[in-house]
Amino acid sequence: MIKLLRTLWTGRRPSLALAALALAVGTRANDPVVHASRPAPARQPVTFVFTSDVHYGLNRSYFRGAVNVEARVVNAAMVRKINALPAATLPADGGCRSGQPVGPIAFVVVTGDITNRQELYPLHIQSAAVSWDQFETGFIRLLALRDAAGKATPLLLVPGNHDVSNAIGSPSRLVPATDATAMVEIYNRMMHPAVPRTKDTYHYATDKISYSLDLAGAHLVFLTMWPDRVARAWIERDLQGVPAATPVFLFCHDQPDIEAKHLTNPNGDHGINSHDRFENLVADSCADGSTIKADTLVEQRALAAFLKAHRNIVGYFHGNANWQEFYTWKGPDADLALNVFRVDSPIKGRESGKNESRLSFQVVTYDVAARTLTARECRWNSLGAADRDAAPVGWGASRTVSLAPREQ
Repeated sequence: MIKLLRTLWTGRRPSLALAALALAVGTRANDPVVHASRPAPARQPVTFVFTSDVHYGLNRSYFRGAVNVEARVVNAAMVRKINALPAATLPADGGCRSGQPVGPIAFVVVTGDITNRQELYPLHIQSAAVSWDQFETGFIRLLALRDAAGKATPLLLVPGNHDVSNAIGSPSRLVPATDATAMVEIYNRMMHPAVPRTKDTYHYATDKISYSLDLAGAHLVFLTMWPDRVARAWIERDLQGVPAATPVFLFCHDQPDIEAKHLTNPNGDHGINSHDRFENLVADSCADGSTIKADTLVEQRALAAFLKAHRNIVGYFHGNANWQEFYTWKGPDADLALNVFRVDSPIKGRESGKNESRLSFQVVTYDVAARTLTARECRWNSLGAADRDAAPVGWGASRTVSLAPREQ
């Protein structure tokens, strides 16, 4: 069964990148087409690249001997290293495809904060429109990978809190007050609506970026911000017909234990204001208190209950927190065991911001036939080399997990 892209709205076509991927591997659809005589493709291991929080508009304090370096310069260097990955060799760590060449890259995913918030203070940050133009020039157009079929590797995107705040406003002062460029671009590229959105017609409340695809026996789900109640309802519909043994991966910006400030303001008219400082990025209203210092236990418990009902959700990939970590989310009541993959930011890294040799993205390989996934920290800014673009990448931490449905 060849399945086309599933979205919250019927009849919409995938972006060109997703369409190419669909032709190669098959994606999900509201109206699946049955090809009974077509044999199922062999499930070969798949490798993808995962990064986040590229923050065009910000400067990195120090990079390769220079100070106050623009994000466009840093990210271009990172993309050049991503382009060189296929010729690199995976570390002999006992994980999936251990010690073998990286080879073709099935897709690259960026989980948001593509643009930095266009704040006036303490520094005036450029508009989302300018930042997106830099991302398109120095990331989208620079990416030169190929997949196993020899086609251009798709770039899969979801928005982050800075991208959304630029579109809907922020508790801090933005100049301009709103600029939906990044949200419009991500929406049109990933959702490919019959009528493309513009900055004047885009509405965040209804134009959510939610899509999924099937690749080599796994089901991949891409969400706006976090699995809130609206997103969970969409996932519930999306997973209908997905076998319970099929591994499912979630990609979004926020970590499972979401920050209170990203929730909807529970006070007054529930608006975005400088007093309450809630950012209204997800549909769930803060139920744990009236300030952004509140816990988010109610919201986390709702997510945990959903995950318990879908034990084949075995991987959760996110940015936002800005450091490299493989960890298990146990939920607020310590009765869950979800594999989570947190990725570094090239601009705002908590650790790599102080030590540029720790700059990293993740190279993830999964093999559904072997029921394993290995995520590897790829340290791309090798030090001590005269030409760092030509220097080989280094490898940091790695984690291998099972793709079988979770016991918790």
